[in-house]
Amino acid sequence: MPVTQSSAVTTCKILVGGDWIDSAATEFSEVFNPSTGEVIAKVPMGKGDDVDKAVQAAQAAFLEWKEVPVVERARVMFRFKNLLESNYEEIARCVTREHGKTLPEARASVQRGIEVVEFACGIPSLFMGESMENIARNVDCETVRHPLGVCVGITPFNFPAMVPLWMYPVALTCGNSFILKPSEKVPLASLLIAELLIKAGIPKGVFNVVHGGKDCVDALLTHPLVKAVSFVGSTPIAKYIYETGTKHGKRVQSAGGAKNHIIIMPDADMEQTVQALQASAFGCAGERCMAGSLALPVGDAADQLVPLLVESASKMKVGRTDIGDGADMGPVITAQHLKHVRTMIDKGEKEGANIALDGRVTKVADGPNGYFIGPTVIDKATADMSVVREEIFGPVLSVVRCQNIQDAIDIGQNCEFGNGAVIFTNSGAAAREFKRHFNAGMIGINVGVPAPMAWFPFTGWNHSFFGDLHIQGREGIQFYTQQKMTMTRWFSTQSGKFQDPIWKARNK
Repeated sequence: MPVTQSSAVTTCKILVGGDWIDSAATEFSEVFNPSTGEVIAKVPMGKGDDVDKAVQAAQAAFLEWKEVPVVERARVMFRFKNLLESNYEEIARCVTREHGKTLPEARASVQRGIEVVEFACGIPSLFMGESMENIARNVDCETVRHPLGVCVGITPFNFPAMVPLWMYPVALTCGNSFILKPSEKVPLASLLIAELLIKAGIPKGVFNVVHGGKDCVDALLTHPLVKAVSFVGSTPIAKYIYETGTKHGKRVQSAGGAKNHIIIMPDADMEQTVQALQASAFGCAGERCMAGSLALPVGDAADQLVPLLVESASKMKVGRTDIGDGADMGPVITAQHLKHVRTMIDKGEKEGANIALDGRVTKVADGPNGYFIGPTVIDKATADMSVVREEIFGPVLSVVRCQNIQDAIDIGQNCEFGNGAVIFTNSGAAAREFKRHFNAGMIGINVGVPAPMAWFPFTGWNHSFFGDLHIQGREGIQFYTQQKMTMTRWFSTQSGKFQDPIWKARNK
C-alpha cells in the first residue's frame, strides 16, 4: 500500500510520474473506520503544487502513450483485469474497512468495476471509425478517433473502487493519460488498485493520483493542460464542477444526486416487491445515487406494502462490517453524515409524517462509536415534505400514497432530480405508461435498482447530470475521444461512364 506508516495510522502518498511521493500539503484530513469511529489513515489536502506536478507528468506521458497501438493498450487492461480478479477479496475488504459496506456489497461493487475493465478490453472494436468510398465522384470519406490528452476523475465516497473504475480504464485505453482525485474520505481502495495498474504495466505518468479538497479540485478544473473532467457526487458540487470546468474549456461529464421513485401498483407481487424495495432503499445503508428512497404505492397497494416492509426491514441486522459478514447493513460514512440523516428523519416527523419504522433507536453493542442508524420507513408523507423533495443519502424510505398512476408520475415530473425510477406491476399497460412518461433517465420494471452494466450509459436526467455524454458504454468512448474526418480525392482518367441523368441535368 503506497502509504507512510506512523503507529497505527497511515499517511497516503500521491502518485506522480510513476512514483509514490509525499504531497507538498501541510494540512491533512482523517479517514475513519465507520464501524468503530477510529482513525485509520491521514490524507494530504493537496493544492496547486501537487496538481501541477501530476498534470505535467501526465501531459509528458500522453505524448508517447497516444502513439501506442490500441491493441497494446488493451493488453495492459487485460493484465489489469487479471490482477483485479486475483486481488478481489483484498480490495473488497479494504472498501468495507474505509467505507462501511457489508462484505457482499463491497464484493459486488468491485465486480461491477471489473466489468468496466472488461468493456475497455474491447477497445480495438469500440475505437473503430467509419468509411465510405465514392461518397462523391472519386471522393472517399473516413472518420477516426483520437484521444483528448490529460483527463481527470473526481470521485465520491460511496463507491471507493467501482466509480473510479467507471472512468480511467476507458480513458486510458482510448489513449489518454489520467489523474484520479479520489474522495478524501475513502482513498485507500483507490491506492491499492493503482498499485495493481502499475503492476499491469501502465507506463510511468500515464496514470496519476492526487489528494485534496476544494483547492485541489479547483486546480484540476482550471489547469490549462487538462482536457476533460469526469465527476460523480452531490448535485450542488456536480453543478459547480460542470460550470467551472466548461468555463475553462474542459469537456465535462458531471453526475449528481438523486431522489429515485418506486411506484407499486396494486397488482404487483407484493412479497417480491418488498424484498426488492428493501434492498434498494437500505442496501449500502442508502448511500448510493440509485437507492430507492421514495415509494409511491398506488390505491390500496400501500395497505399491503407498508406492514410487510416494516416487518421485513425490522429484522435486518445492523452491525459492524469490519469483523465479518454477518451484518445485513453497516454504518453510514461519518459522524457528520449520521447527524444529517437523523436531522432529516426529525424533519419528516415534525412535518407530520408517520415514522412507521424508526432507525434512530438502533444500537450496536460492539460498535458504540460507530456511525449506525437502522432502516427507517416514513409513511404518509406528502409531496411538499423535505423527506420527499431532498436527497437524504441514508437508509430512509419515504412513502407517499397515490390515488392512481398519474398522481405518481406527476410527483416525478415535479422532482428536480432524474436518475432512476422503477415500477412494480404485472400490467403491461401500466409499465408502458410509466416507461414512456416518467421523468428520469434510467427506468426499471420489476427491478429494484435500474443501474446499467458497463456496456450501457449511466443516463441521469435533470439535475442528476450535467453535460452531454454520460459515463459508461459507448458514450464513455465518445467522451474520452474526438473525431477527425478526412475526405480524399484522387484524380483519374478512368472516371467511369455512368452519370445519373437527373444529377447531370441539374449541374449543367
